[in-house]
Amino acid sequence: MIDPDGYRPNVGIIVANPAGEVLWAKRVRQQAWQFPQGGIQHGETPEQAMIRELNEELGLSASDVQLVGCTSGWLSYRLPRQFVRRGNRGRTCIGQRQKWFLLRLVGPESSVRFDLTDQPEFDGWRWVNWWLPLDEVVAFKREVYRSALNELAPLLDISPRGSASADAV
Repeated sequence: MIDPDGYRPNVGIIVANPAGEVLWAKRVRQQAWQFPQGGIQHGETPEQAMIRELNEELGLSASDVQLVGCTSGWLSYRLPRQFVRRGNRGRTCIGQRQKWFLLRLVGPESSVRFDLTDQPEFDGWRWVNWWLPLDEVVAFKREVYRSALNELAPLLDISPRGSASADAV
């Protein structure tokens, strides 16, 4: 599903532990790390897509997590030219428009599993500091990550972090 502007509606998922660290997942057979995310299917609400993606990508169910909050609006990023592709009905997908969810893991860490699907997206994970993803995520997603992390940080009593130029000072 691609919206009229060329963006694919999507959800981003940040899973935190009680210490305020976040689950950082490694893409299959790559050294690329990211938060779980996935497309919203026709007829799904963002919340329904988040629960489905949580299960598909991390093996977690709704009972393994507690919803802490979500971004007030949608955050968008454009894909680099080499990743732009034609979607359904011939529309060109130029990027993702995302609603971000912050979840707290309340079930056991052993519930995180990648073997519940035939085509897992991840093959490893670790707990990291709240702000580490800004240093490790692929560049074209960085500003969306910054916006989501800054908006959701106060929900875990984490101080917001400034823009890239302010971080360099």
